Amino acid sequence: MNWINFPLYCISILLLWAIGLFFLVQSYKNSKKTIFFKLFFFLGWMVLVGFIIQLWLNLNRPPMRTLGETRLWYSVFLPVIGYISFMRWRYKWFLGYSFGLASVFLIVNYFNPETYSKTLMPALQSPWFIPHVLVYLFSYAVLAASCIVALKGLFTYYKTKRQNLDILLLADNLVYIGFAFLTLGLLFGALWAKEAWGHYWTWDPKETWAFLTWIAYLIYIHYRYFHPFKTDKALWILSVAFIVLIICWFGMSYLPVAKYSVHTYVN
Repeated sequence: MNWINFPLYCISILLLWAIGLFFLVQSYKNSKKTIFFKLFFFLGWMVLVGFIIQLWLNLNRPPMRTLGETRLWYSVFLPVIGYISFMRWRYKWFLGYSFGLASVFLIVNYFNPETYSKTLMPALQSPWFIPHVLVYLFSYAVLAASCIVALKGLFTYYKTKRQNLDILLLADNLVYIGFAFLTLGLLFGALWAKEAWGHYWTWDPKETWAFLTWIAYLIYIHYRYFHPFKTDKALWILSVAFIVLIICWFGMSYLPVAKYSVHTYVN
């Protein structure tokens, strides 16, 4: 199993999720359709997980090396976050957005598949590789979900000119979870750096942007603590924080400083 087989899997997943989204819309009129969108969403998600497992076995390494591979994990985690949030707060729109955004990443991979050597560079052959990358990808997925909530909240606010504390509550919970895993990612990365290069922190460009991302979400948390009823400004801070995250995740690779980064493994 490799990227050559991905188009067939991708089309199957997108078709199942499209059917799920159809039943999700129908469930607003008929609650009996709820079981159907849950079923089709789950089936598509299982096909994606199955592809990743088979890809892992075929590559003889965790598929976490390239941007294309990380997009696969993003597409796995977003639906999980959406479904857990749906079970907790019953926001069907958020569940739909989660699967919709996951579909976008699959489509990007469909048109831009990445096939690289199976070999990992020595620095990546570390027990810290899998926990560091998985923790970061999960945090990115949760924080992406919080950005979706922020955009929804801003749209509602400027349309109705009313504060929506329910939206803020959902955003807060997602940010707290994402920030916790983001912090773990930084700590795991520091331990990995010590093992690989002899230093916990070197102000590598990637490390710098990771720290800026951490600071951006910390600013949101502090602002929410001191201004609990100011919806619009908090949501704007959250939206900008996600832009910093995007630059850290893959935008940094296109910056001139990337050539000095030890985190640029694949061109």
